[in-house]
Amino acid sequence: MIRACFLLLASFLLLTACTAPVRPDQLTFPELDYDFPTVAHYPLENGMLLYLLQDHELPLVALSVTVGGGSIQDDGKKTGISSLFANLLETGGAGERSPQQMEEELERMAAELSVSRDAYATTISMSLRSEDLERGLNLLADLLRQPRFDQERFEIGRNQIKEGIRRQNDEPAAIAGRTLAKAVYGEHPFGRHATLETVDRIERSDLVKMHQTYFQPDNIWLAVSGDVDTKSLLVSLDSVFGDWRSTGVPNMSLPPLPDPPADKTLFIERDIPQTTILMGHRGIEKTNPDMFALRVANYILGGGGFNSRMMREIRSNRGLAYSVYSYFQIGRLLPEMFVASSETKCASTIEVADLMLDLIRQLRDEPVTGAELALAKESLINSFVFAFDSSQSVVSRRVRLDYYGYPEDYLETYREKIAAVTIEDVQRVAKEYLRPDQMQIVLVGRSAEFDQDPAVLGCPVEQIDLGAME
Repeated sequence: MIRACFLLLASFLLLTACTAPVRPDQLTFPELDYDFPTVAHYPLENGMLLYLLQDHELPLVALSVTVGGGSIQDDGKKTGISSLFANLLETGGAGERSPQQMEEELERMAAELSVSRDAYATTISMSLRSEDLERGLNLLADLLRQPRFDQERFEIGRNQIKEGIRRQNDEPAAIAGRTLAKAVYGEHPFGRHATLETVDRIERSDLVKMHQTYFQPDNIWLAVSGDVDTKSLLVSLDSVFGDWRSTGVPNMSLPPLPDPPADKTLFIERDIPQTTILMGHRGIEKTNPDMFALRVANYILGGGGFNSRMMREIRSNRGLAYSVYSYFQIGRLLPEMFVASSETKCASTIEVADLMLDLIRQLRDEPVTGAELALAKESLINSFVFAFDSSQSVVSRRVRLDYYGYPEDYLETYREKIAAVTIEDVQRVAKEYLRPDQMQIVLVGRSAEFDQDPAVLGCPVEQIDLGAME
């Protein structure tokens, strides 16, 4: 009996081995089942909001603090202040600790600390052993309540930013990114970049004022995950934050966006062997119900790696570029950008840029295939769960969604909304939100070696002087 079963199995394996392999885009997989863990919410008496997800698998704790207010509210004459603020909050000491003492304490705890500030918020992240949680909370409280912004570290941080500005034209991708943002957003905060002049205007007192303005308990969201006891954590939080009271936080003002510019090509002369191609225009923000259909459309266009049209046509079929891709930046409070990018040898610059534009127009003008739609939806649905590969990723995502005002069921309904997208939806949103008449095309490379005049792309051409951008 066993021998018969073995022969049957061997025959099956032989037949399977003889079957021609299918292409990767023909493979199908069952939908991954995933239930989101329940995140506990605890509003503290002083207005802070605690989000907690216990996970006792390892003796570790991760903390993430979101403080409302970001660079979109910065004084344009002091652009760069948010980067310097985050740098000094992380390195400038806190409470009675000098910068060096703070570094030594973090090292003794084997703790990691990082601070960042984006357009809308400051984020402080800390990870440490659960046995050091009490000490870590004391340090975190001092960072939030009484950062030192050490003067010597201030000078070091400012000089580091200035050195970065001096070197910012070393990377073609950075040049293209700044040029595109400026072209799309003009003088809006989204289009600004720091200069030596704006950074020189920043004083230590500006950082102190920024801290006093936004670092208030009713403007703070605290995400905690890991090996913690709820009751003990609440007691510890009351011990370090209980006497902290808010003095009022200004409402976040969102500067109005300028009218979208007409299409144009901007080229920057650089003596490099490859051209960086970056094109884009204004996109959408999170309240737009079409964002799910746009995610599917973009996967098909340039967001799906080798399954996308751009990668297939430009790399696989023609060998013109190693990488080519597109994405929609879904704005959290204001519309951000649609972007497509590639790099190619100078002698194929215009061919690649023109192909990218053709593929964008094709998505607008012709329905996608059923196979393309199915693969895009399946990939987006099954990859969604990998954004939550740790307890901290779950709880911190919950904080961000609440902070930015996403619907309460956003995570739970994401997959079904992707699954509901139709072929007609894809073509409709492509027509509405892919806008060749507003496309800003940036080329960074040796124009003398371009295969054709950039004017063949069909829009006005302008050469950008890097010196004028600084």
